[in-house]
Amino acid sequence: MKITGYRTLTAHHDWGRAIGDANGHVPHAITTVPLVIVETDEGVEGVGIGSHADLDRLFPAIVGQDPRSVSYLFDRMLAQVFKSSHAGATYGGVATFDAALWDIKAKLAGEPLWRLLGGGDRFVPAYASGLDIALTDDELARFYGAFAERGYVAGKLKGGLDIDADIRRLGIIRDVLAGNTTRPGLMLDANESWQVKQAVRYVCAIEEAHDLLWVEEPLRRWDGAGHARLSDGIRAAVATGENLTGVEQFRPLFDAGAPDIVQAGAIWGVTHILRLAHAAAARDLPISAVGYGANPAVAHAMAAVPNHLTTEVQDLRFAVGLAVDHEFADGGIVLSDEPGSGIRVDEAAIQDAAASDGWRDPAGPHMRPARAGLRLVLDGVER
Repeated sequence: MKITGYRTLTAHHDWGRAIGDANGHVPHAITTVPLVIVETDEGVEGVGIGSHADLDRLFPAIVGQDPRSVSYLFDRMLAQVFKSSHAGATYGGVATFDAALWDIKAKLAGEPLWRLLGGGDRFVPAYASGLDIALTDDELARFYGAFAERGYVAGKLKGGLDIDADIRRLGIIRDVLAGNTTRPGLMLDANESWQVKQAVRYVCAIEEAHDLLWVEEPLRRWDGAGHARLSDGIRAAVATGENLTGVEQFRPLFDAGAPDIVQAGAIWGVTHILRLAHAAAARDLPISAVGYGANPAVAHAMAAVPNHLTTEVQDLRFAVGLAVDHEFADGGIVLSDEPGSGIRVDEAAIQDAAASDGWRDPAGPHMRPARAGLRLVLDGVER
């Protein structure tokens, strides 16, 4: 069996709400969902979700190869872009091909990916995450209420700009989830918006009112020493890593004794998260996948590693033309027995939707404000 080609599609996900974080938000978000379908000479195809970055440069590393040699092909793709580096957006292209290859491998084996990877249980613990900094309090309650109806017991608030608002809004999430547990899990995601001492003061103030499970991305992603200092100054765990592209980028954090919870962005693929999980396990650290909807295949990987803690779920729906045979129930993700990663693509529906009128600007809140980390008073107002 050989890889012969690939094709790309772009689906659209209508979130039905505003999404964003401390760096900005989209009022009514409709975002693009890049899909890659890898083709073989035997007609078996694999679906990958995540990125279209550098696919043409990466494909020569895998064309003509046996798609079942997934780990080998992952390393061939890294070697293909050795001089220019695989870091950043390029890693997204590697990961999307990687997810498609794992889908093929599991389909050929006639097994769901979680079982092929060695998992023993189709249930993946998860938490709700609204990307919710721009939601009103009522909208916040409705969002987490939908997850509470499915048994979810933990939720993550986007914040970091206004202590009093975050205390109030964490209370809303706690109250909504309290029907399922007496001690709902609460997390706060600051998206790299603080300096070290800002973070200590902010989190300590939050902890006077709430018992935080973790604070996420409190500092710049590369600041291992700062994350370790912060962890020593607060009760909550420090979680970070979702934007690091390659296991080697975690070395400075590990060497500094940070983070407490290792995070991996779902968009960076199955092989990445498997390797990172084992690197974390060697240090007795738990791993958490971020952004499940951006690459649902990672949920299969989380079912197969020894140190998975919980996976982020940001919506209960997928893009138009995209069907994922997973269920949101019992406070997590329930994977299916369907061979492969459980992702099906209706190409005609995607093309029809893309041709229709009415799609809003699909840009996301990815621009870091010039004053991030430099606000004197954290009350939601810049002066």
